[in-house]
Parts: sequence; C-alpha cells; structure tokens
Amino acid sequence: MQLLDIGANLGHESFHHDFDAVLQRAHAHGVRRMIVTGASREGSMHALALARTHPGTLFATAGVHPHHAIDYNDATDASLRELSQDHAVRAIGETGLDYNRNYSPREVQLQVFERQLQIAADTQKPLFLHQRDAHADFIALLRRYRDKVPAAVVHCFTDTGEALRDYLALDCHIGITGWICDERRGTHLRELVRGIPANRLMIETDAPYLLPRTVRPQPAHRRNEPMYLKHICEEIARDRGEPVEVTAANSTATAEAFFALSSLP
Repeated sequence: MQLLDIGANLGHESFHHDFDAVLQRAHAHGVRRMIVTGASREGSMHALALARTHPGTLFATAGVHPHHAIDYNDATDASLRELSQDHAVRAIGETGLDYNRNYSPREVQLQVFERQLQIAADTQKPLFLHQRDAHADFIALLRRYRDKVPAAVVHCFTDTGEALRDYLALDCHIGITGWICDERRGTHLRELVRGIPANRLMIETDAPYLLPRTVRPQPAHRRNEPMYLKHICEEIARDRGEPVEVTAANSTATAEAFFALSSLP
C-alpha cells in the first residue's frame, strides 16, 4: 500500500527531536507523502520550509486556523498570498470556524475565514477547511465561494450526517482521522463513512493530535504520527466493508488528484 496523509502538523514542537525518524517510520508503514498543515502565519512558513527540505515527500498548506484569527492582519494576508505562489504549497488553510473554543471572537473568525476564501479564489488553490460547532455559519459562507475555488476538503470531519450531506452537496471532499476510532465520540462516523463516495474520501492523522484509541500497543508518549495512517485506513476499510487495499488505493488517488500531485515526478 502507498498512503498519503493529507493533514499532519509536522511543525509541532513534539516532532523536533526525532523528525527524521518520524518520516522513516511513516515510510515503513506505507505513508510515502504527507501534507504539512499550516495553521498560522509562522506555522505556514515553517510548513513550507519542511516541504522544501523534503521535496516529493512533504508538501504544505498555507493558512490561519480560526484559533489564531485574532492575529490576522494585512501583513498576514500578504504573507499567505506570497506563500501560496510556491509550488510546494498545495492548498489554502487550515482555515474555517471553531465555535467550540472561541479563542478568537466569532465575528473575527468570520472575517478571517472570508479573507482566506478569497485567497483561494484568487490563487485557484483548493481549500483545507476546519469546522467545529459552527456548521450553519460555515456552510453559509462556504456556499458563497464554492464555485469560485477548484476544490475543498472539510478536514478532520467529526460532525453529523446532515452536515456530511451538506458538504457532499457542495462537491466537497471529506477528511477522516483517527477520531473514527474513538468509542466515546466517534462511533457515528463508522456508519457515516460508508456513505462517502470513494472519490471524495481522504484520510489523515492530524498528528500529533488524535492518536487512534484502537492502536495496540498504545505508545507511552501518546503522540500521534503519520505511521498510524495505516491503522486508520484499516479501520475505515472495515467500516466501509471493503478490502483495505481498495480503501488505500482510492483515498490515495483521490488525494493525488485533489492536491494535484499525480502529475508530479
């Protein structure tokens, strides 16, 4: 199997001490390419730096997570636009709305989300999206821009069947993480994942977060990393009632097309 992790926060400080080993373990478990998530101005710059250091293996997104929306200004906007011109930056985001934590005021989140939607429209890069407890506002704003951008993925989907149907109706892609392995919060995803078309389903770890609770043995450090994408793929395949090789091949092909990687050497 060859897998593609569409969302890994490899710039996180927990990876600083063993970064090369993390990549080696990922490769040994079939994860050949990873999209490094940019979630702030500085984080996006770091994600691109990592991608440049590992061409063909790592790629990047450029965006500002709603948690950091309060820090967004004209300089941030200009920086994201500049970063988006680099060939290694394959999507705009992580951007969206998060009303669960409200680290940034909701009105600020909405303004910053729309500014990044406009960047995606102007650059014709796909969107890497975050939404938590904000579906009504999120889908309303996304609808206004969906036909202006080439593609959009709702990353780390954890929401309801109604939300899933709304996203699929907008021709969005869906990113599934190890949340599906959480018997406390993610059991509904085991049913919903069956209804995601193969050409809309992508898989991700969201490392170092969301270590799959069904991984055995559980690492003592509790850090998630891309090597566990294989385990997530196996769980999704079981829930979809298909061979893991099929889930792996389809999700990888879908991700290659979404991030325009299939034509790269």
